[in-house]
Amino acid sequence: MTQPASREALAALRERLDAVTGRFSTVDGRTAFANELYAVSELLDGQPRLRRSVADPTTPPDARAGIAERLLTGKIGASALQVVKEAVSLRWSSPWDLVDGLEQIADDALLSAAEEAGSLDDVEDELFRFERVLESDSRLTTLLDDPSEPAARRIGLLDSLVSAKVSPITAELLRHAVSSKRRYGVERSIDALLDRAAARRNRSIARVVSAIELTAQQQSSLAAKLSDIYGRSVSVRTAIDPTVQGGLVIRVGDELIDGSVASQLAAARAALAN
Repeated sequence: MTQPASREALAALRERLDAVTGRFSTVDGRTAFANELYAVSELLDGQPRLRRSVADPTTPPDARAGIAERLLTGKIGASALQVVKEAVSLRWSSPWDLVDGLEQIADDALLSAAEEAGSLDDVEDELFRFERVLESDSRLTTLLDDPSEPAARRIGLLDSLVSAKVSPITAELLRHAVSSKRRYGVERSIDALLDRAAARRNRSIARVVSAIELTAQQQSSLAAKLSDIYGRSVSVRTAIDPTVQGGLVIRVGDELIDGSVASQLAAARAALAN
């Protein structure tokens, strides 16, 4: 979603989301609301004519909202319908950006539910740890990303791996990351979720891999140093990988800092070979 019109539309929709999600007093309520938005996004994904109609900038916004209202009244809740009507009333750079925008707003609704429940840190940690599982098992990643497999089967595989190990909100985010036709790989989807979770609190996430577990003091010190380097608050998510042998591998966004012993040894071997 790189075009200015779509970025502005998504930003406007996010500003309105909090007022709507504030109506729900339970996590279950927000989860149901998010799932309704996911369902509308999936509907638009599979219906080209409808997708173009509700995103056509030559049609007045009220008329586009009217299409959504006639189609969806009685099929989704009033709150989800309000958000969809507002979404189609905005100007998007392409109909596909509208579809993606509704998915992202549904994700945001689940992340806001975690934040409201005081469990956003746990959700971040669970997403990060499952991302590490995928990074270490390419076969599993391939199975979860396989478009030839029915979504229900991929979700079943996911549930067998995480259902008893993560919170319901994390499980819901992962299920959609696996099943959505608009995502481009489960690892990239988790990356995006982690970044948006951090953005809710105006910070970035540092993904840190070490040979042994870092102490709480080491994690705190590293977070402070990275915050100084990047000029913004940085939270640290850690994982253990003995193959790094020592030192740290740190990723913040697209930037990689490889200070591992394994990397240094590889560089030394390459230098000696030359």
